[in-house]
Order: sequence, then C-alpha cells, then structure tokens
Amino acid sequence: MAPRGCAGPLPPPPSQAWVWPGKMLAMGALAGFWVLSLLTYGYLSWGQGLEQEEEGALRPQAGESPEPSITANSQPHLIFVLADDQGFRDVGYHGSEIKTPTLDKLAAEGVKLENYYVQPICTPSRSQLITGKYQIHTGLQHSIIRPTQPNCLPLDNATLPQKLKEVGYSTHMVGKWHLGFYRKECMPTKRGFDTFFGSLLGSGDYYTHYKCDSPGMCGYDLYENDDAAWDYDNGVYSTQMYTQRVQQILASHDPRKPIFLYIAYQAVHSPLQAPGRYFEHYRSIININRRRYAAMLSCLDEAINNVTLALKTYGFYNNSIIIYSSDNGGQPTAGGSNWPLRGSKGTYWEGGIRAVGFVHSPLLKNKGTVCKELVHITDWYPTLISLAEGQIDEDIQLDGYDVWETISEGLRSPRVDILHNIDPIYTKAKNGSLAAGYGIWNTAIQSAIRVQHWKLLTGNPGYSDWVPPQSFSNLGPNRWHNERITLSTGKSVWLFNITADPYERVDLSNRYPGVVKQLLRRLSQFNKTAVPVRYPPKDPRSNPRLNGGVWGPWYKEENKKQKPSKNKAKKKQKKNKTKKKQQKAGAFPKCHSGVTRG
Repeated sequence: MAPRGCAGPLPPPPSQAWVWPGKMLAMGALAGFWVLSLLTYGYLSWGQGLEQEEEGALRPQAGESPEPSITANSQPHLIFVLADDQGFRDVGYHGSEIKTPTLDKLAAEGVKLENYYVQPICTPSRSQLITGKYQIHTGLQHSIIRPTQPNCLPLDNATLPQKLKEVGYSTHMVGKWHLGFYRKECMPTKRGFDTFFGSLLGSGDYYTHYKCDSPGMCGYDLYENDDAAWDYDNGVYSTQMYTQRVQQILASHDPRKPIFLYIAYQAVHSPLQAPGRYFEHYRSIININRRRYAAMLSCLDEAINNVTLALKTYGFYNNSIIIYSSDNGGQPTAGGSNWPLRGSKGTYWEGGIRAVGFVHSPLLKNKGTVCKELVHITDWYPTLISLAEGQIDEDIQLDGYDVWETISEGLRSPRVDILHNIDPIYTKAKNGSLAAGYGIWNTAIQSAIRVQHWKLLTGNPGYSDWVPPQSFSNLGPNRWHNERITLSTGKSVWLFNITADPYERVDLSNRYPGVVKQLLRRLSQFNKTAVPVRYPPKDPRSNPRLNGGVWGPWYKEENKKQKPSKNKAKKKQKKNKTKKKQQKAGAFPKCHSGVTRG
C-alpha cells in the first residue's frame, strides 16, 4: 500500500538502467575515469563524454544532484501540468490564503503569465490545447463531452502528441482525458500517447475512482492504456497516485531522449476530497467547501514539488520546460475563488476564462519576469511543436501562435485577438436580436471575443457576480456579501476595455458603438469558418452495466461492414427475392433510414 499523502517516495530506477554492463573491473575503470574527468575538465566536459557512451550509462541515485549536462539534446523535455478548476485567486502569488509554496517558487523563478486565457469549462480547454484550434473549428462549441454521448475529439485532427512523436518524442499522459471515449479510436493511446494512466470522464471519486453520471449509470473510471486498471482499485488518492506514476515514467526513461509528459490532475475539481493531514493548516477557514478545496490544493502543490524533484533526480530538469495552467476558472460553490475577477467557471466573464499560468525552465532567457502579453491555450500547440523542432503542415489552419519568444525573451505577442467562443445552441438571450446587433450579429447568441484591449460579450454570458473572499460563509458563498448585478432590460451586448478595467465593472457598449460594430463584424467573420456543432443525444449502450461495470468504449461498427455470416447471407437472399417480387408487382421497396453515427 502506498503511503498516505500526495508525494510518494521516488521509485528506484530499474537495475539495468543503473549498472554498467560489465565486470567489476570495468566498473572501477569507469569510476576512475569519472574522478579524473571531474578534476581535469569539470562537470561539463564529463557530460560531453557521457553523450558518446552507450545507453546503459550510470544515472544519479535518488537524492543525488543531477548532472547538469546529462540531457544535452537540442529537443527539450516538455512537461505540461494542467490543474482542474483552480480559481484565479487560488495561488499564493495572487494573494490567496491557501499556501502554494511550490507554485509560488516555480512561477517566481520562471515567467508568470498574467494575460493568459483558457476556456470556461473542461473539454473545450483540453481540446484546444491538444489541437491548437478554437472550438468552432472542431465542433465542440457547446458544453462538454458527456459520458453517455457518442462523441469525441474529431479523429481528423492531428494532436499535439502525434506531432511530437513524429520528431522522436516519447509521449505519456497521466490524469484526466475528458475528450471522449465512445470508440476505441478516441482513446488517448490512439491519439498520440505511448502510454495513458488516468480517467476518461470529467470527474469521479478521488479514492474509489467510480463515477455516477445519473441514477443507474455508474461505473469504474481508471485506465491503464486501453484497459480498466482494476489493480489500482485500492483506495489511493488520485493526486498521489498520478504523481507516483509520473515518477515511475521518469525513472525508467533515458533523459537523453526527449519526452512529452501531459499531467492532467483531477484536483481541484469536485468532489471535494483530500487526505486528512492537509486540513491542518486551514482550520481557521470557516466554510467547509473552501477548507476542503484548500487542502486539495495544498496536496496538489506538494505533488508538483515531487514532480519537479523527480525531474532533477533523474536528469531531466536542466533541459526541460515546465508549463503550468488551470483549465478554467474556479467554482465558488465548490470552494474556488476568482476574486477580484467577475464571474466563475462556466461563464465568459474574466473569472471563467482568465487562468493561473506560468512557465518554468532553465532554458528561459528572461527568468523571474511577468508576461502581460496576450496568450491563449491554443498557443501551446504550435509553441511546443516549434520547440520540439517539429513541422506543422501548411494546409492545417491553426488558431494558436508560437509565443515562445514572447514568454522567454519578452517580445510582443503575435496574438492580437481571441475568439472565446460562439455557441449557437446555448440558451438564447430573451432580449437579444439581430437589430440589437446593428444588423451584423444576432445578440441572442452566446459569444465572446477579445480584440487587443477590447472585449465584447453577447447573449447570455452566465453567472455575473463578483464573489469576494469574505463571502465564504459556513454554508457556502453567501449571496449577502456578493456584488450582484441585475442586467438591464433589453441588455444583450457588453463591451469592456479589459486592460483598463480587468474586473469588468464599466460597460462601454453605449459609449463606443463603433467599437461594438467592429467586434460584431469580427464575430461574424469567425462564424463563417465554424463547423457544425457535435453534441449528439445520450446513447443507452454507454451504460457501464453493459460493459463490465466500466466506463469505456461501447460503439461497435455496423454489421454491414463485416463479412456476413451464412445465415445472414441467406436472409439477405430472401430479402432480395422479396424486393424483386415487389418490383415486378409495381410496388416500391421500403426505405430504411441509416444508422446515426457519432
């Protein structure tokens, strides 16, 4: 049984990766060469010698200092950590009462992204990270992918791990997928990852790894590659379990070969669960949801510390780029805080889409800085492919930009706008109309766009309160303390200067109708490039009861694509004879509707 807490001990590396394949005499000679090299040339020249040695070379023992040049490879190791539902305020360097010493230190030594945007909910952010495309260009404009839906990230999109594999990267995913799984082709291992260990759904119990989507629709949701990981059904807290798997991956990988690690932690998404010892520092927090959330975040912070330690211990750190991001804003009713931003998870107010994010790497040119240039989650796709020395096909229309020079050197961002989204099937604003959009855009449609300093919202943007820290009473966010906004009658358009007014307190739509029209035209232009929304109805075949008690692929190819059996062939012959008789009699054969495909 693994120890309690979020930081399991570093696993010992496999013996074959640590012992030189020779006799003791050879080992002694190697040790002598090591000492001589250190005295004569120093660490750098010894590292150059290691580059020429074969794969069985010695690695540092756990706890030893890593060799600075052990990973002398022009392709950096790429480590992307995605937290779930972490609020904008919920990090120490944004003034939170929650202690996050690891995140604070990594961010302070790296580059803090303080004009960084994601999507307001899980699936959209993850899809845009892995494809470099806006939701309107993948058909995932509306909501999330539900467990019972025959839907997944479209198979015709080249994913980030697929592009990295093309240039020699080993690709591993640990954590939450949430990009669909109804077909085997939708699984992470079929979308570019060499290995996958984690959950397929959007949420679940942190200890049992079970999820109920509705009464009678419950199942186990923990996978090892393409199979249910029943061996891990032993009550280990997911943050700890995922961290241990990351340690194991690093311990068994050759640091001279590039690796892409996508670590998508379940924390701090509901249900609010954490090991008991993490509550000790937060007894003063009255609100139970906030206290549990704080404990979960402290556990996550400790996990990030242990991932960083593993990178150093096993010789990856000096040639690594660590990117940390939340997938959307926090949910106040589940303990999260976005103060002083407006709104929450699931909305297009800043509190739903402006995220905690930073880059930490020895490879950064300007360390210890703050980047206030515009950066979006779609930008990681071209940025990481470029860093990996990969190629992006010219015919692929990406929405992301390569922002490495912006982050590392402080140059201006190539990005001047962000389409936050256009959702044509979200609940329409009652007071919206084409007339309200100057004949350019139907303002009943939920949409949001950022162009330079300006941000425009139309339709129903979602929960619009500001929720200050003192609003967390014992029963949850107390409406008494909230700053509530009653939307004016007929209101379906909002305009803000986000640079001057990041908290969205002063609506300028009536003062600058010309700017409104310009942004409405930009929305209209984007909408012309949109693909149809993919949001199919529930499929009863998805019930885990029909799949061995596990959430997993349920879709089967239609029988007509398979070779017909003898009995089916005979039935087909009889049907053909019947059809011929009907045609001879002047009757038309009945039309059979095709089976709907997801």
